[in-house]
Amino acid sequence: MYGKGVSRFGVSMPSELLKEFDEMVARMGYDRSKAIQLATRNFLTEYKWTREEGVVVGSLTIIYNHETRGLEETLTDIQHEYRGLISSTTHVHLDERNCLEILAVKGEVKSIQILAKRLMAERGVKQLKFATLML
Repeated sequence: MYGKGVSRFGVSMPSELLKEFDEMVARMGYDRSKAIQLATRNFLTEYKWTREEGVVVGSLTIIYNHETRGLEETLTDIQHEYRGLISSTTHVHLDERNCLEILAVKGEVKSIQILAKRLMAERGVKQLKFATLML
């Protein structure tokens, strides 16, 4: 059943949910199969992130107040500690006080969670969002 190639299976769902799904799929230019594959990958990736197992890739997106004394240096120091997980960073000046930083990451879920918690715990960090993708 799980050999090479493509497997077919049936799915049951309420009519209204299917109607909404088909409308969205049409707007996106996908077919049902492509949309279900994408939804399945997203579901598995989210589950992997919450279950603390496996390797994931993604981005940590941070908004912080750059006027908070010592914060930029602290964030840089933390990033250096996790240089094995972080492949690149992008820094954007949003306004006179706020900066956006995007970190591209790849590694064990648990390690990325620890990095995210360390960054979020710093005074002046307003928000942190992790977006995951599956290899």
